[in-house]
Amino acid sequence: MSWNSETIDDGSWTLAGGKGETYKVSKKTSKLEWVGKKVTGQHNGVINIHDGEVTVENGMISGGTLWIDMGSITVLDIEDEGTNAKLTGHLKSPDFFSVENHPKSKLEITKVESKGGDKYHIHGNLTIKDITEKVEIPATIKMEEGKLVAIGETEIDRTKYDIKYGSGKFFDDLGDKMIDDNFMVKFKVGAMK
Repeated sequence: MSWNSETIDDGSWTLAGGKGETYKVSKKTSKLEWVGKKVTGQHNGVINIHDGEVTVENGMISGGTLWIDMGSITVLDIEDEGTNAKLTGHLKSPDFFSVENHPKSKLEITKVESKGGDKYHIHGNLTIKDITEKVEIPATIKMEEGKLVAIGETEIDRTKYDIKYGSGKFFDDLGDKMIDDNFMVKFKVGAMK
């Protein structure tokens, strides 16, 4: 995955930030990509981050909240307009994310654990469709005066959030209509003071 962003450079980064500083998430430089797999292939797309902030204490992320705009989900790999609209509509339907009833998802950061260098594990609570589950997300976090960038990816088991459509765990004889229970989320989050 390649990111085109002015918030990332190849220079030397140092942890910055004093006690309890708040960094506002930038919608412009933040992005979520998703990949969902099925027996016959896969689809991918993007979802916008609606809003968020990250708290930094003593040079380390101590908490934060990201709000994800589920109504912005788009499909990137289908060029035919009608087919694309059909899949996008299905993802927004009660079979999947039920966007009309649950327009936002939320990641609440509870702890960030250093794994050496700029590698970290982000611990938090992910809420989708008003169901909250604990998550641990490996990420690269870089900080310098006034800005931070977190990049990573993780798999999410959709069935934990009552998204059971096409799941082999819950339905028999799906054949080539079976959809993988896990979907991949790749993210880049940029935030500034």
